[in-house]
Amino acid sequence: MTKILMVCLGNICRSPLAEGILKSKIDATKVYVDSAGTAGYHVGNPPDPRSINTAMNHGINIANQRCRQFAQEDFEKFDAIYVMDNNNFIDLMAQANSRKAKSKVKLLLEETTLTNKEVPDPYYGGEDGFETVFQLISIACENIATKTNGDGT
Repeated sequence: MTKILMVCLGNICRSPLAEGILKSKIDATKVYVDSAGTAGYHVGNPPDPRSINTAMNHGINIANQRCRQFAQEDFEKFDAIYVMDNNNFIDLMAQANSRKAKSKVKLLLEETTLTNKEVPDPYYGGEDGFETVFQLISIACENIATKTNGDGT
């Protein structure tokens, strides 16, 4: 089974959306998906209500997710760790204690042909920012699903 982790700063906006979107596109018998934050600000809390609403608008329920902080053992547990922006990338690379761990960390939008490889943080913006983030993440997750499932389902 392939294990994929989605990571952003607080695990309330982008990475919960990425977890939910990818889960909606993969075969759960072949791929396990989780999410975490580099910071522990919101541990145990559900995702931001705007992330929950945006996902629901697309038929994806992320309301039962709970925020957690990235842990050192995640480097061992997961095959691929996708981060949302360069700050998350730098944070995880600093925590990685081996070449193998570092090789697992990648910007999520590297899975797209988009020029900008960072998923913007919608936290301080309005609902439209969450929809933009959803669309960006969805493109990347479609490509990941195609690679991991072999057929995109």
